[in-house]
Amino acid sequence: MPSQGTIGDRVRGLRLSRRMSQAQLAGPDLSDSYVSLIESGKRTPTPVVARLLAERLGCTTEFLLHGIEPRQRIDTELGLRHAELELFHGDPAIAADRFGDIVKAAGEENAMLAAHAQLGLARALEAQGLTGSAVEAYERLRREATAHPERLADLPITVALCRCYQRAGDTLRARDLGAAALSQVEPLGIEQGELAMELADALAETETGLPYVERVLAAHETPEYSDRSDEVMALWRASVAASEGEDSALAVQLAEDAIATGRSGRLAFRFARIAMNWARITTATPEDADLDRANEFATSATTILAGLPGRVLEHARGLIVLSHVRFRSGDAEAASVFATRALDLLVGARGTVPATAHLVLAEIALARSENAAPTLRTAQDLLEGAAATGIDRETARAWRQLGDLWGQAGSGEEQARAYRRALEAVGIRANMPGSTASAALVR
Repeated sequence: MPSQGTIGDRVRGLRLSRRMSQAQLAGPDLSDSYVSLIESGKRTPTPVVARLLAERLGCTTEFLLHGIEPRQRIDTELGLRHAELELFHGDPAIAADRFGDIVKAAGEENAMLAAHAQLGLARALEAQGLTGSAVEAYERLRREATAHPERLADLPITVALCRCYQRAGDTLRARDLGAAALSQVEPLGIEQGELAMELADALAETETGLPYVERVLAAHETPEYSDRSDEVMALWRASVAASEGEDSALAVQLAEDAIATGRSGRLAFRFARIAMNWARITTATPEDADLDRANEFATSATTILAGLPGRVLEHARGLIVLSHVRFRSGDAEAASVFATRALDLLVGARGTVPATAHLVLAEIALARSENAAPTLRTAQDLLEGAAATGIDRETARAWRQLGDLWGQAGSGEEQARAYRRALEAVGIRANMPGSTASAALVR
């Protein structure tokens, strides 16, 4: 049975294989010119017309509209759901393989399914940290969304590209994409739901569009999260068992239930990241910072992250932000407690996050006129141990802060060295004595 191309291609192929004229297919209900318009792709049949044509052509309506039979379609839908579960709650590498298999199986015959599988593949690449490959995949999808808006929405892809370019170090491109997404969202008044949260998260990473970020946070109450991962896994296993028992429809329903059950955790994590970054950015403002609100958001973020399984590093980041907020608010004792709690979570870890906790402790020591040099050296050693994998603005910020604190401690040589390392972290080689990082780095 012919299945290639568009609905019009299938109508024409089936008609010719049945040795029917356009007038015969039209019958008494339609005109042959209308059939011609459908075959040329200039008209899309309504559901009623599609059922009528399918009956006369001897195929199912599902096949005529989508190019596959009902069983094939539901099996493909099940494959998509299981790939999504693997992405959200399993191994993103396995998810990428599954999405890739669906893309190959769907091909040009089922452009809509293929496009959704390609989007899943791009997200799986991003989840693996393969940012370059993810950007390439998202850019292809954005071009396809422009050419075929009926297959894919452009906005979620633009948001994903904003996020990926920021993580790849191209802040200017990320901010342009964030502004483009914001220009689409604001006229529609979208401030709630997953798409709004995803955009706010990306904007907070690029440190732009903060009024919108605030409105999204205000539109969502702090989530009361409880760990439902066991329930998600039980539903997922039941879906797999149903599919093995040839009950595909039930398997799809169970998989959708598993995805919906995990949604609260995904939204809670997104909310916590947005709140944490908003508090970090606000606290870094030299003056007129809304420290009460920053404290509220940082506290909410750490509470949520403490209850999310597998989010230890993000929990530590939240505690460090809260520590800095408390220090800026004049509560050095609480700041020290939160920074120490972060280090307790990161025992044996190296890199930027534990270094940042030590930087807060060093700042507290300097404010108390204590010797901060040992703590600063510890932070420096930890930053030296951070993996050098391209541009890293989080590490750059830490090096710049280290330089500022070495300056306060009276060590100009260490200060200049830290500033040079900050510039190198954003891709700038600074060999001139006295180079500083302030002109090159974001907060």
